Amino acid sequence: MAHGIQRLFLSEDSEGNSGEIPAVDYEQTFHRIGQGHVVKGRVTAVSAKEVIVDIGFKSEGIIPAHEFDSLSSLKPGDEIEVLLEETENEHGRVVLSKRKAEKSQGWDRVVEQVEEGATLEGKVTRKVKGGLMIDIGVEAFLPASLAFLKGFGSLNSLLGQTVQVKIVKINPSRKNIIVSRKDLLEKEKQESKAKFLEELEVGAIRKGVVKNITDFGAFVNLGGIDGLLHITDMSWGRIGHPSEMLKVGDKIEVKILSFDKETMKVSLGLKQKDANPWADVDQKFPVGSKVKGKVVNVVPYGVFVELARGIEGLVHISEISWSKRISNPADVFKVGDGVDVMVLNIDKEHEKISLGIKQTESNPWVGIESRYNVGMKVKGAVRNLTDFGAFVELEEGIDGLIHISDISWTRKINHPKDVLKKGQEVEAVVLMVDQTNHKLSLGLKQLIIDPWEEIASKLSVGGLVLGTVTKVASFGVFVEIEKDVEGLLHISETDLASAQQLEGTFPVGKKIQARIVKIDLPARKIALSTKGVPQN
Repeated sequence: MAHGIQRLFLSEDSEGNSGEIPAVDYEQTFHRIGQGHVVKGRVTAVSAKEVIVDIGFKSEGIIPAHEFDSLSSLKPGDEIEVLLEETENEHGRVVLSKRKAEKSQGWDRVVEQVEEGATLEGKVTRKVKGGLMIDIGVEAFLPASLAFLKGFGSLNSLLGQTVQVKIVKINPSRKNIIVSRKDLLEKEKQESKAKFLEELEVGAIRKGVVKNITDFGAFVNLGGIDGLLHITDMSWGRIGHPSEMLKVGDKIEVKILSFDKETMKVSLGLKQKDANPWADVDQKFPVGSKVKGKVVNVVPYGVFVELARGIEGLVHISEISWSKRISNPADVFKVGDGVDVMVLNIDKEHEKISLGIKQTESNPWVGIESRYNVGMKVKGAVRNLTDFGAFVELEEGIDGLIHISDISWTRKINHPKDVLKKGQEVEAVVLMVDQTNHKLSLGLKQLIIDPWEEIASKLSVGGLVLGTVTKVASFGVFVEIEKDVEGLLHISETDLASAQQLEGTFPVGKKIQARIVKIDLPARKIALSTKGVPQN
């Protein structure tokens, strides 16, 4: 029919007189009673592309065939419910929708029965942008971010599946529902963990799979929960990183060390499956026994030596040698070196063993006092020079120290290298022997008689002396007045106005005449003055 066709209706008035009522716009009347509403209709024809339905209107309505799940079960005469979308399209036909009718009816039915927070089942029907559509009586949207516990996962794996979801949001105005699968999975996970912890027992052995490895340990999936296997609980022996023992995917058996039901944390142990090697360490390695070991770590304060798998001891730097002064163990040892050690002490409670290397050798200091008497002359080679003196090797393992103050009676020594050099053969006098503390003191100046008494008898306060400038300092100049005997000419005992003039007036090597103003024999000091003393 053409657009805008009117129908005439006959009616009787209140007095029974029949007549023609005014023409009415049938389309407007139909719009008022049906457009956007669900009505019943009767199938008149079924084709591969569309289904024709009569709803008692001026023309029959059409519904696309894809809105029906099974066309084969549909036949003319069947009564169905449809939603009136348009009273007339461009071809003059009524536009109907079966799917929208179902959606409208389903929406009302679902909204009446459920509310936000409710849990129900639905079938995943199709994949859309950003997620999935689920049939829960009406189509609901499952965002990809709410489909799995971690990440988006594989949305395709859920297509066609019937899953449980939780209603997150209902929007009546837009007639859409948002659901979440993640919330239920998280709840299920927590319930599973709680149940797992209820069945867990400390000391039990459980199978697991290594899930992740970090610097401090490995996380092991036990089936219902992840547990931490700390690096210190992996082996009784030394390991530098968990990856030395495990890799992701390894199937292992672990021991439950502890667990907390509130925080759901589980601590695991691998080494605890075996007996603690420290349990009978004092029987395996009694104090005083000599043992062969292997260096497993070198540190500034000593070396760690492995005696057996899981048992290490420390050789402190002071226990390495009787006589050699070792400042850095790395200069002597490297990881993997085999060494002989003696067990010095065992602390089972804290799993510590003190070891010594020098105790495996004879102590050269034993009987030292009978071999070296105070006052005897000895010879040796300078082995080392320090700021405070020189070490002279007298025999293998025995060094004597010549302190800087025992090098010369008269000369001021700033550093031993000014007089001695490494490897030089020297003669010295034994000044002190201490067997207990492994110390032996030597002296060079003691080889001759102290010359100061003779010097003091030759010099007198007020006398004039001729000397040579040997050093210029900010406070004065040193003048050699006898062999290896110096006097100090302080700036206050000169006619100079400032220290800047010292070097120009008294250069090193210049011979000057001075007067002795003080002699301090105990301190071995002579004070000089040039005030009133004529210079050549």
